[in-house]
Amino acid sequence: MKPGLPINDDTLKVLIIDDETDICYLLSTLLKQKNLETAYVNTLSDATKALQKELPEIVFIDNHLPDGLGMNYVSYIKDNYPDTKIVMITAHDTSADRNKALSVGADYFIGKPFTRDIIYKTVEQLTN
Repeated sequence: MKPGLPINDDTLKVLIIDDETDICYLLSTLLKQKNLETAYVNTLSDATKALQKELPEIVFIDNHLPDGLGMNYVSYIKDNYPDTKIVMITAHDTSADRNKALSVGADYFIGKPFTRDIIYKTVEQLTN
């Protein structure tokens, strides 16, 4: 997780895994407005390192990453960190991809482009 100010231990942590830096910034800004602690990485290998350092409650993961498919990484997260909630975010919003993501363990599937309201509603559903 990226260093920051000391936080309350009750603050929810979110890891964003996306190779588009602007998406990382956007998601991070939106989530920080809801008092969530965010960090982001751009590859699956960096995600593995980040998960080993600090376990987030929620992971937002893109499907098409430089070193593999996020879809295939969902099962790794679920197998090793079963309490972590996973939100697949992708521009390839097909019913087949949506069904596959949910079947491998994603808790939510959001197509790009997304809205602030969709992100907030998803986080609210995951944390209630």
